[in-house]
Amino acid sequence: MIHEDLELILMDASEHMDKSIEHLRQELMAIRAGRATPSMLENVRVDYYGAITPLSQMASISAPQPDLLVVQPWDTTTLPEIEKAILAANLGLNPSNDGGLIRLPVPPLSEERRHDLVKAARTKAEDAKVAVRNVRRHSKDQIKTTQTDENLQEDMRYEAEDQLQKMTDDHVQRIESLMEHKQSEIMEV
Repeated sequence: MIHEDLELILMDASEHMDKSIEHLRQELMAIRAGRATPSMLENVRVDYYGAITPLSQMASISAPQPDLLVVQPWDTTTLPEIEKAILAANLGLNPSNDGGLIRLPVPPLSEERRHDLVKAARTKAEDAKVAVRNVRRHSKDQIKTTQTDENLQEDMRYEAEDQLQKMTDDHVQRIESLMEHKQSEIMEV
């Protein structure tokens, strides 16, 4: 039986590890995988009357074809700023403005570009693993401190540390499977 303070530390650690995985999931969605998806423009920010605004809050973004994105702003006077923001985001997309909406043809990925995208995805996955391990390290320190402060048995500390390690291994495995899925998605022609 683990002391309730140690249980709270483990629950907190699990929550932080889950947030790291969710962040990775969002990051991987923004990486292009051969077909056009509105999430490709998720990180584009536009200077909208002096305020930096996410593109998704000022336009509807759709993918009517696998190789085309369409951005239709609610205020057509912002088209030049949206176009500049898309170019500045360095996504490898060339916007075409027709006065009412912006079309973004998505070119097919070259083999070299696919490998670059896989490398970028691996970097993001590694960052997520580091975040999970940092949570583990911090939680392990908290467990040791709690055991000392509360005069708990060492067995409780060891059991809590074992559970923490299992939780860490589980989260690292989930990160690996997300990465493998994204890699196969990117390399699919």
